[in-house]
Amino acid sequence: MSHDFTGKVALVTGAASGMGLATARAFAEAGAMVALADVNGDAVRAAADELAANGAQTLAITCDVTDEASVKAMVEQTVEAFGALDAAFNNAGVQSIATETAELESEEFDRVNGINLRGVWLCMKYELRQMREQGSGAIVNCSSLGGFVGVPGRGAYHAAKHGVNGLTKTAALEYAAQGIRINAVCPGIIDTPMVAGMKEQETEAMDILMEQVPARRLGTAEEIADPVLWLCGPGSTFVMGHALAVDGGYTVR
Repeated sequence: MSHDFTGKVALVTGAASGMGLATARAFAEAGAMVALADVNGDAVRAAADELAANGAQTLAITCDVTDEASVKAMVEQTVEAFGALDAAFNNAGVQSIATETAELESEEFDRVNGINLRGVWLCMKYELRQMREQGSGAIVNCSSLGGFVGVPGRGAYHAAKHGVNGLTKTAALEYAAQGIRINAVCPGIIDTPMVAGMKEQETEAMDILMEQVPARRLGTAEEIADPVLWLCGPGSTFVMGHALAVDGGYTVR
């Protein structure tokens, strides 16, 4: 699908690798000025430099999405550099080792939800303040197939992703009349560093999950980037509060 974001400003969190990097690259190829943010400063600078070498206007930002001051500074730096914020993909997230609910440590529950849910809320908080001032903008939050279903051993992760879907719907209702569209993309099992780590540490569990994917393959990061750009672009201007499954048919079963 062809997208045109010429003159627009996009912000992507978790942009150093995987779906975040693929989406940042897609925005850049579509003509956007792109702020790439990640907790790994060296990696995100390398990613931004890679895109800049191909002619894109980029900004690398070291950001911890669990830290409010860091998130606020991220948005401020983006606007200072490029003058606006037209699109945001709140993608930063983590997984945890499969653990039954009764055995899950409270520290791990807090860690996963702090990044995957509170981090999305914090990003939205400051993105929305800028977009509200502009009177326009589009936000896509990265949820998961885990935002629709349960999987044994994934309580912390699925709780967070269900929360992302609920937060997305609520915020969409709040800001629809102010020219701001908010949606979520819900990836299935995608070929990313996070999934590679899961396959290495939990081979049997991942094999079982893959057997339940009708497409019988991993998705690619680019297969997530394309719907994110569509949700941020002019082809989806009447789409609001939607959680879009991009999962090879997993949640259709």
